[in-house]
Amino acid sequence: MTPPHPMPLEITGAGLRRGDRRLWEGLDLAVEPGELIAVLGPSGSGKTTLLRAILGLEALSEGSIRALGEPVRGRGNRRIGYIPQQRPLPPETALRGRDLVALGVDGHRFGLPFSRRGDAQRIERLIDAVGARDFADDPVGLLSGGEQQRLRVGQALADDPGLLLCDEPLTSLDLANQQAVVELIDRYRRESGGAVLLVTHDINPVLGKVDRILYLANGRFMLGRPDEVLNSEVLTALYGAPVFVLRAGGRLVVVGAPDAEESHHHHEHDEADG
Repeated sequence: MTPPHPMPLEITGAGLRRGDRRLWEGLDLAVEPGELIAVLGPSGSGKTTLLRAILGLEALSEGSIRALGEPVRGRGNRRIGYIPQQRPLPPETALRGRDLVALGVDGHRFGLPFSRRGDAQRIERLIDAVGARDFADDPVGLLSGGEQQRLRVGQALADDPGLLLCDEPLTSLDLANQQAVVELIDRYRRESGGAVLLVTHDINPVLGKVDRILYLANGRFMLGRPDEVLNSEVLTALYGAPVFVLRAGGRLVVVGAPDAEESHHHHEHDEADG
């Protein structure tokens, strides 16, 4: 009998502090294969820090994390794909589009590349999978933000990850490119059965794809379906101040949340301190 696939992510009783400041505690989260969970919250609430803890780059204050059936370790796990927060690459970057994808294929992305049989074919398949064929040989620094982000998705999917962590993957993209990147991520989890944790400030581009939402705020959290979390009563309780969730033009708008304006317009400062 074929053994069951390991749970992509199991977080038990997790807490994390920065000095005397509590980011969150008592976090229990079991992510099922193929599930997409959006992680929301104001700047400094610990969204990026949570992803770093799953990667083994940040030590918990309490509790435990298992990813793909194994305890997380500082040396990382190549079966965990990661799309970090990114600024556009400078125009003089000495890489082609395909070279950016290759960083995820022909060696550990944090170390020196090495060659493996079948790497060239794998790179070509990834380029096609993310729709980058037309610009794969162009200098990466001259590509648009959306084109660069497609290539980063290809890099993150290089090792067929069972878990994909995305940190603000839609930042600075126009609506069309946001939709394109969301579709790539959604297709990955549907076709591979991999799970996705996606940190975002704006839930609207992914709202139709999300299974559950983890909302971090004020040292507390709420986990549930979008309709269970994104309502005025729940967010008011999280923030300890009146917050209103409105629908306008088919979009959700959160009014009154501390840091709401900053979090929607200053992505580059998010999570600098956790």
